[in-house]
Amino acid sequence: MNTSRPIVIGLTGNIGVGKSAVLTMLQALGARIVDADKVAHEVIAPGNSAYDAVVTAFGDCILNPDGTIDRAKLADIVFTDHDQLRRLERIIHPAVEQRISQIVDEASEPVVAIEAIKLLESRLRHLCDTIWVVTASRETQLNRLVRQKGLDQEEALRRMAAQSPQSHKVREADVVINNDGDIDQLQAQVKAAWDALMAPGKGND
Repeated sequence: MNTSRPIVIGLTGNIGVGKSAVLTMLQALGARIVDADKVAHEVIAPGNSAYDAVVTAFGDCILNPDGTIDRAKLADIVFTDHDQLRRLERIIHPAVEQRISQIVDEASEPVVAIEAIKLLESRLRHLCDTIWVVTASRETQLNRLVRQKGLDQEEALRRMAAQSPQSHKVREADVVINNDGDIDQLQAQVKAAWDALMAPGKGND
C-alpha cells in the first residue's frame, strides 16, 4: 500500500465528449488511470461482486450461453427505462466505488485519474482532490457517437438525452477542458492543467 496518497483527478463529462482521449494523455504524463466503465465490466463478471445481484434483478434473459452478462442486452433494458437504469446503478456503483478506492490506496504513481461519467452523482467524487470536466458541443457529441461508436443517430440521441446537462457538471468543475477542437488543442489544455496541478505546493504530502 502506498503510504503517500496520490493526487486524485476526477475526470467526467457527458457521452461523446472525448474523456478517453484526455485519460490517455494523463497516462502519458505519468498518471495511473482508472476507467470506471471498465471497472463496472469487471465487477459484473461471473464470480465477482455485483454479478449475482445484476442477474437476480434483470433475469436470465441478459445472459450469454457461457453465463456472462450480455452488456448489449442489459443496455437495451436500462437505456429505455430510467427506473431500470437507476436500479442497475444502485447495484453496480457501490462495487465500483469499493474497487476504485482500493486501486487508489495501492497506487504508486503520484497522480491517479479516475474517468467516470457519473462521478459527480456518486461517492467517487469524495475520493477526488480536483474535478476535471470535458465538454463538447451537441453536434460534436453526436458526430463522435455515430462515426466512432457506430451508433445510429436515434440511439445516440437517446443516450445523450438520458444524461444530465453538461452545464451541471461544469458548475462543479475545477478544470474545464473543451474538446471541440483538434488533438493539439486538446493536448495543450491537458498539459496546462497538469502543470498547474503539479506545481510546487499543489501535491499531497
